[in-house]
Amino acid sequence: MADKLRATQQLEQLQARYVGTGHADTTKFEWVSNVHRDTYASYIGHPPLLEYMSVATGEPMAKMRTAFIEKMIQPVGKPPEKED
Repeated sequence: MADKLRATQQLEQLQARYVGTGHADTTKFEWVSNVHRDTYASYIGHPPLLEYMSVATGEPMAKMRTAFIEKMIQPVGKPPEKED
């Protein structure tokens, strides 16, 4: 029983520390947004990958980086309407 409690506490600590890990109340929209933001952050943070993508598209690396940063604001569009 103590192992289960410890595992639950560790999961709660991870969820509090890292936004992208989600929790029981995470909506599909939030989860998909986090995945897309993580992907764009990875593209920006790994210069060889960014260079590969810029060569493939024919755009300069700086332009690609700027586009990815702008896409991180709303990666999957506007949030859905909340139902009351």
